[in-house]
Amino acid sequence: MNKAGLALLILGAIIMIWGAFGFTTRETIVNVGPIHATKDTKHYIPYGPLLGGVIFLGGIGLMVAKRN
Repeated sequence: MNKAGLALLILGAIIMIWGAFGFTTRETIVNVGPIHATKDTKHYIPYGPLLGGVIFLGGIGLMVAKRN
């Protein structure tokens, strides 16, 4: 069993199912003495399902190539 091929299969499936990577940043709005006001902003970086499919097919290709 090819570990790299299996890893690509799993990664491709996750990307196709999940769809986007999200993270939150915190920005300071007001900072006056003991008074602090912050704003949380969510950012999303979308992966295309096409990218996940290509990675998934690459994993299948590695798995088949190692058998021969």
